[in-house]
Amino acid sequence: MSFILVTGNTGFIGKHTTTKLRKLGFRLSCASRHHFPNISNSINHVISNIDGNTHWYDALKNIDAVIHLAARAHILNDTNPNPEAEFFAVNSEGTANLVKQSIQAGVKHFIFISSIGAMASLSNQPLQENSPCQPDTPYGRSKLAAEQALISLASESDMTWTILRPTLVYGPGNPGNMERLIKLVKKGLPLPFGQVNNSRSLVYVGNLVDAIITCLTHPNAKNQTFLISDGEDLSTPDLIRKIAYHLDCPCNLLPVPPSLLRVAGNLGDMGEKLLGRSLPLNTPTIDRLLGSLVVDSSKIRNTLNWQPPFTIDEGLQKTLRL
Repeated sequence: MSFILVTGNTGFIGKHTTTKLRKLGFRLSCASRHHFPNISNSINHVISNIDGNTHWYDALKNIDAVIHLAARAHILNDTNPNPEAEFFAVNSEGTANLVKQSIQAGVKHFIFISSIGAMASLSNQPLQENSPCQPDTPYGRSKLAAEQALISLASESDMTWTILRPTLVYGPGNPGNMERLIKLVKKGLPLPFGQVNNSRSLVYVGNLVDAIITCLTHPNAKNQTFLISDGEDLSTPDLIRKIAYHLDCPCNLLPVPPSLLRVAGNLGDMGEKLLGRSLPLNTPTIDRLLGSLVVDSSKIRNTLNWQPPFTIDEGLQKTLRL
C-alpha cells in the first residue's frame, strides 16, 4: 500500500482525510504543528511553521504521494498588519517549497487542496475548470499562486499532480460559517434572509475526502484540476430551512431587504477600519450570504467516474450529528 504524506492532518479536512486513509490501510506520514502519539500505520512529524524555508526532509522519506491540506485560512478578528503577505508566505511560498522538496525526494504524485476562492468569491454563472481565475481576496490569490507554482515546477519533473478546488466545505467539526449558522438556527433566532434569492454550491467533507482518495488512485486524475461540490445547489434561505428541518426546530426567516443587509456590512467595514481588526459582520460576510457562487463539477464525474457518496441532506444530518 502507498506511503502518503498528509499535511494539515489535525485540521478539519485533515482529520477526516487521515481517518479514512487509515481505514483503507494506507501508511501515513502526518505533518502538523503539534506532536501527538504515533498510531497504527502512521508517523507524526512536527512542522511548526510552513513557509519557503520549511525543511520537509524527514517527513518526505520514502513517500509515494503528498496530500497538501495545510494552509493559512480566513481568520476572524485578524490583527495581522499585512495579511496578504502572510497568506502568500504560507500558501504560495510554502507550497512551492514543499513541491520542490517532494520532487527531490522522488514523490510520484502531489495532490493540492486549493479552493474555489482561487477563481472567485462570487459568480452568477456556473464556474468550470476553464473559467477565468479572478480571485478577489488575499487567500484566493495565494491559492492561485500556489497552483501555478505546482504546475510549473512539476512540469520540469516526473512528478504528476492533481488540484482540487472545493466549494464551501461543511461537516462535523467544522469551525467556520456553517457552524455559526447552525448555532443561530438552534437558538431559534430570527434570521434576516427571507428575501435572499441566491444559489450556492457546497461540498460535504465526506464527499471531498472521497474525491481526494479517488484522485490518489485513479490514473486519469494525473495533471488535472477539478472543481468539487455535492452537485446540488441551495439558496441561503433553503439551507437554513434544511438545517431547521433536520434539527426539528422553527425556521424564523425575516423578509429583510438585501439592501439593508448590505448597509450593515458597510457599517462593519467602517468598524474594522476604526478598530484595526476584522469583525464577524462585514461586506465579504454579507456577500457570501447574499451572493451566488455555483460550480459545474461534471468534469471529475466524467473523467474519474466519480459520484459524491453523500447527498446534501445526508451530509447535513452527519454535520448535525443526528
